[in-house]
Amino acid sequence: MKTGLLLITHGNLGREILDTVTAILGYCPLATETITVPNDCDPDTVLATATAVCNTLDQGSGVLVLTDLYGSTPSNIAGRLVNSCNASAVSGVNVPMLLRIMNYPDSQHDRLVEIAASGARNGVFITTQEQAS
Repeated sequence: MKTGLLLITHGNLGREILDTVTAILGYCPLATETITVPNDCDPDTVLATATAVCNTLDQGSGVLVLTDLYGSTPSNIAGRLVNSCNASAVSGVNVPMLLRIMNYPDSQHDRLVEIAASGARNGVFITTQEQAS
């Protein structure tokens, strides 16, 4: 069984990142859903929705929840999911993180969490003027 994937982000960020990665790969290898968190949301209402989605995505291997900004409402909702569902959460979602996850869809849940974090860290490069020449 594969790990389910849930993106909980501000605005449409999660959907946009997922669409970008899916376009790059040509398909989405994991059962994936996104939840948009508006600025004026009721966190308990979003949590109820997220819990239902999380339970649907969990086919026995758990759910990896990705959020955009640690300490924000999406991240706090993800943290509450970790305590109530078979889930792990990683904040700082970006294209390299999601692309790396999608390249290892058959990985065990705990390994996929590490792949997510390393994909985000290793996907950041600094190019200076000397290097660009």
